[in-house]
Amino acid sequence: MTILLGAAMIPCALMDLADRRPEAHVFAVSSFGSMFIGTCLWVLARGGDQRTGQREAFLLTVLVWVFLPAVASIPFLASGMSITDAFFECISGLTTTGATVLTGLDDMPRGLLLWRAILQWFGGIGIIVTAIAILPQLRVGGMQLFELESTDISGKFLPRITDIAAYLGFTYLLISMVCALAYSLSGMNWFDAIAHSMTTMSAGGFSTHDMSFGYFNDTPAPYVATFFMFVAGLPQSLLAMMLLQGRIMPMIRDPQPRVYLAIALILSVIVVTYHELVVDPSMFDSALHAFKDALFNIISVMTGTGYASAPYDTWGEPVLTIFLLATFLGGCAGSAACGLKMFRLEITTKAIIAYSHRMTMPHRRAPVRYGGKVVDEETLQSVMVFVFLYLVTFLVAAALLALCGLDAMTAISGAATSVSNVGPGLGPIIGPSGTFQTLPDAAKWICAIAMLLGRLEFISVFVVLTRRFWAG
Repeated sequence: MTILLGAAMIPCALMDLADRRPEAHVFAVSSFGSMFIGTCLWVLARGGDQRTGQREAFLLTVLVWVFLPAVASIPFLASGMSITDAFFECISGLTTTGATVLTGLDDMPRGLLLWRAILQWFGGIGIIVTAIAILPQLRVGGMQLFELESTDISGKFLPRITDIAAYLGFTYLLISMVCALAYSLSGMNWFDAIAHSMTTMSAGGFSTHDMSFGYFNDTPAPYVATFFMFVAGLPQSLLAMMLLQGRIMPMIRDPQPRVYLAIALILSVIVVTYHELVVDPSMFDSALHAFKDALFNIISVMTGTGYASAPYDTWGEPVLTIFLLATFLGGCAGSAACGLKMFRLEITTKAIIAYSHRMTMPHRRAPVRYGGKVVDEETLQSVMVFVFLYLVTFLVAAALLALCGLDAMTAISGAATSVSNVGPGLGPIIGPSGTFQTLPDAAKWICAIAMLLGRLEFISVFVVLTRRFWAG
């Protein structure tokens, strides 16, 4: 994977070389260094025990998402960024969070902009494979509901991941190409179209312009982005079945896409209704314009893409609350989207209802069902533990950010957007019009750790940190 990451730097070097940028050597040297490191790791590992058990799977999952951002930060370090800023930008990219410390994107070398997009695109497929092939086998956060039949975690673990990655990767690449073509037809130049297709399908949100999608408001590009952001939040395994095998029914039978679409529409309608009936004068020319902007930004925040077509943090306090709520919701399991995920929201809601019924009628059986099947106690417990860790991590991160001297709005939204891997927070500092650049280094490291915890679904990291894990 390190060698692959190094190879991905070559197009960035060629881009800067074509633009005759003096920084062209940065990616060339970084590429050689990364591939050299990867080759050394491969040589050292030859002849070792290739069997991968559950403990090795946990460790591998965590190490990949810590080591690769460090390698990916080499071009940023060579460009003069500090270690903190370089690592923050790379972990934000590979976890597809989309929070950035960079400004002046419009004048930045295209090689560096392409590298940010590539990081998110690689991170997106990595997250999808992790969510579909690894987390269900590790029984993390209720993901065992989506466990693939015949997947063997002992011995055949890595080959199985390779097969799944190839199958999903083809679908991911195909949709990304269609997205790039749609962006190009909507008025973007070829570079913007390719870069934004990568960061759209990965639900990442890095843009090539400081104004994000506000730069393209006079084109049909926001409509294209809304559609493909929604697609990025769908279960990718079911999407692959639909596109490659023509099997539509698994997508229709899955409750997640219905809940996902319903929540996005409901929240958007609430925002539009508030502005049309309460705010005087309205900030929008028409209800259609309001719905377009509301739906774009709601889906962007829900999926964790983090694009912004307008400064929605200026739409009023009630709207801020809705966007903060959307930050936690997320998309469907098995996608590059972030947050709690639709299936956990549904299971948690049904569990609360079932528990309420048991309180009033103790002898009544009230099983929790998902997708027509009864959820077993182990899975239910796994979901509840995930939700608990999610909320505790958010509260701890918010408290630590406040201790770093940040105001309440920045601390709370910064913790929420990092844990949920969304990108922009709320307020004038880290809102959709701001960046994380001015935050203290300590706050950036807190956000980076929160991004890692959120992306690996908490339990994967906490298991590796326990004493018993290392004791065997």
